[in-house]
Amino acid sequence: MATLSEIQALLGEPRFNWPDPAPWIELEQELGIEFPADFREIVNAYGSIEINGQLYLKHPAGHLLHSLGRAIREDLEFWREEDMAEFLPSPVGSDPGELMPVATATTGEAIFLRVPDDPSSPWRVVVQEFDSPAWTLYEMTFGEWLLAYLKGRDVTLCSRNFAPDGPFYEFLP
Repeated sequence: MATLSEIQALLGEPRFNWPDPAPWIELEQELGIEFPADFREIVNAYGSIEINGQLYLKHPAGHLLHSLGRAIREDLEFWREEDMAEFLPSPVGSDPGELMPVATATTGEAIFLRVPDDPSSPWRVVVQEFDSPAWTLYEMTFGEWLLAYLKGRDVTLCSRNFAPDGPFYEFLP
């Protein structure tokens, strides 16, 4: 499993470092899931950021414009619309096998965490390309997927065009 230190080595030192679990607990109770530890650890370290001018990550304690909870609620509503459901391999939601929307990209991709069928199984990443009906399931944790992205590997999003000098991030305004 990818570690925060491996991500830091590529992305740089985090400057958010959120210590209070309350926003996560509130969001998880609302959604009926417990987010994977690596996702929480990364988002707690970096906060609401834009990576490589392309990938948006949001924290549940973010202000209204950049709140993970608000983004998830809006995305769940969007992806539950009848004409959008056909673009994903399974429904969105918090039940086993369903997809929880957790990030977006300026290039039109939506990043989901697939809720494991069994609580002991790992969460997986699904990336949907909004400009086409294509989606890809990555048999990796969120941390592994993000690390691959930061290394410039093709994980549907490709950072090389956006970060030719190496990965970088900025806080969302």
